[in-house]
Amino acid sequence: MDNFDNLSASEKAEATELQRMIAIEQQKAQFQAQVHSFTDVCWDKCVDTPGSKLDYRTETCLVSCVERFIDTTLNITNRFTQMVQKGTH
Repeated sequence: MDNFDNLSASEKAEATELQRMIAIEQQKAQFQAQVHSFTDVCWDKCVDTPGSKLDYRTETCLVSCVERFIDTTLNITNRFTQMVQKGTH
């Protein structure tokens, strides 16, 4: 839907708004996929046997695992952004 030449101004505005809303929903889906991914990874790594509550070791492991996962994701995202910016300049 990159070609808006044959649309009226209101149709162009609607199409642009629809594209914006789709992009937002895609970002939400990507975020949910990341949450699901680190939940799986960290659960498998940290939880030996599920119980009625988390013990201190398990809770600490889960927190550390999620923090590392987020830090890694941010580093990769920042590096990718730098690469894209260098490629466009």
